Amino acid sequence: MAALGIGAFVLALFVSVVLHEAGHFVTARYFGMKASRFFVGFGPTLWSKQRGETEYGVKAIPAGGFVKIEGMTSLEEIDPADEPRAFYKARARARLVVMSAGSFVHFVIAIVLIYGVLVSFGTQQPSETVVGQTSCVATTGECTGPGPAGAAGLLEGDRVVSFDGTAITAWSDFTRLVRNHGPGPAELVVSRDGELLTLRPDLVQVLRDRETGGKGTDPVGALGVRPGQETRHYGPLGAVPETFEVIGSGFTGMYETFTERIDDIGRIFGDNRDESGFISVVGAARLGGEVAAADDDWSDRIASFLVLVAAINLAIGIFNLLPLLPLDGGHIAVLGFEQARHGLRRLRGYRGPVQPVDFAKLLPATYATVVILVGFSLIILSADIVNPIRINQ
Repeated sequence: MAALGIGAFVLALFVSVVLHEAGHFVTARYFGMKASRFFVGFGPTLWSKQRGETEYGVKAIPAGGFVKIEGMTSLEEIDPADEPRAFYKARARARLVVMSAGSFVHFVIAIVLIYGVLVSFGTQQPSETVVGQTSCVATTGECTGPGPAGAAGLLEGDRVVSFDGTAITAWSDFTRLVRNHGPGPAELVVSRDGELLTLRPDLVQVLRDRETGGKGTDPVGALGVRPGQETRHYGPLGAVPETFEVIGSGFTGMYETFTERIDDIGRIFGDNRDESGFISVVGAARLGGEVAAADDDWSDRIASFLVLVAAINLAIGIFNLLPLLPLDGGHIAVLGFEQARHGLRRLRGYRGPVQPVDFAKLLPATYATVVILVGFSLIILSADIVNPIRINQ
């Protein structure tokens, strides 16, 4: 089953990358640029066919694809007859659309997958009343035994009805009542298989912050229980805002990864590797295999797999927009600089054409970026081989 999940993930990623290139191809053709080649894969050519001005084909290594747009920079030598249709000759808006199309396709894929998961499967969210795992409570040093909740007979899946006579509708209210109760016996009513049961747990005392439940010095009561998970279903309309909220959290997570977790690169070979940190395609494929091999219901596994594919597409789309050559974001940044410089020149009275950026001067920075990205990728890849992130432990 794990091999099937890995294969499915690789196929999904391959299709996503090909669609990325198709985004560049379609928009380039729309704006009249010449796209001379559209190939799936890399390496030796297995098959190709010329249709019109474009050669379509398949190469031996199924690691993505590429589109050849004539005249991507003024450094490229092209047939004089193709020069009017060269990429660098097109209007700024057209170039912006073409260079953004690849990432746009990844964002559309992520949105469609997340929306489909919300409508078809829903999401697992912390419950307000359903009990999750029970545990021991550390009063001094390490804790042992079942803990107050477990000792009283509380089971995972029970639904909390009331605590000491107060009805429970939110987990935050439940934990607040437990903290304020302090040590000693309490009355806990739960619903189990349609029946109401009254349990009498003996709460213990711990030092916490009375308001937040975090670290503190207030003596409060503790039960040793966590909220369980419930499936929340969405209708076709209700799923729309939730979809974009999930996508927005993905953007936030990527920003935090690049700005706050960059230091974690030195710890990816150690224990307790951050699950939300950097990961390579190999690591993501391994996670796809673990999702497929999990003990969850088939619907949960499908939903988790689709969310993983959506997350990878979102990450690729964002990464590709980083303002670094040779990434699409680097070309977009150069275009922005070119237009801003032209605007300043016009303010000074210049009425000539836009002067293109001299890409020859950017080649050293481009080569340096490639070296850094390749080195960074190899480090992450090595970590995913020898110290992979695991979700089924």
